[in-house]
Amino acid sequence: MAHLGWLITRYGYIGIFSALALGIVGLPVPDEVLLTYVGYNVFQGKMMYLFALVSAFLGAVTGISISYAIGLKLGLPFLKKFGPKIHITPGRIEYTQNLFEKYGNVMLIVGYFIPGVRHLTAYIAGISHMDLRKFMIFSYSGAFLWSITFISLGHELGERWFLVEEYIHRYGFYSFALIILLILGAIAYFKLRRTRAK
Repeated sequence: MAHLGWLITRYGYIGIFSALALGIVGLPVPDEVLLTYVGYNVFQGKMMYLFALVSAFLGAVTGISISYAIGLKLGLPFLKKFGPKIHITPGRIEYTQNLFEKYGNVMLIVGYFIPGVRHLTAYIAGISHMDLRKFMIFSYSGAFLWSITFISLGHELGERWFLVEEYIHRYGFYSFALIILLILGAIAYFKLRRTRAK
């Protein structure tokens, strides 16, 4: 994480964009931790929330669009041949294919929140020759929800932003994702109550 912190400190919004674009394509970037750290920078006043969110969103959609194009043009043999070099194993490919066949469009949104699957849904969509417009609607919506979730979480946690990485390692990502959904739901509920009270 230290080198990513340096990347953001030195290159700011361009660093966020670059790291996420490469991470979504499949390079080993701790995306959730990175986004939470970005939220912490917003909390500190070093970055503006809107610019950070736009940079993260554009980085994510660039990465997922490249993945879709590779899947569309080069197909499954390419992914199976070169995927293991960036930790995309045949087992992960098969698992994601099964999920995609079962849940289709929804996986392009939910897949962002599942490590390993996030990096593969766009490849599988391209391999399946999914309609480009449909792909953009679902995958770009997922990119926005994913970006805003973890940047907002980092902002809300403030000085305790590092707990995200700690909890992912301690409890596993799926348990952590459930905790995140519960926390965000609670925040939304209390903000709604506060608004109604006014």
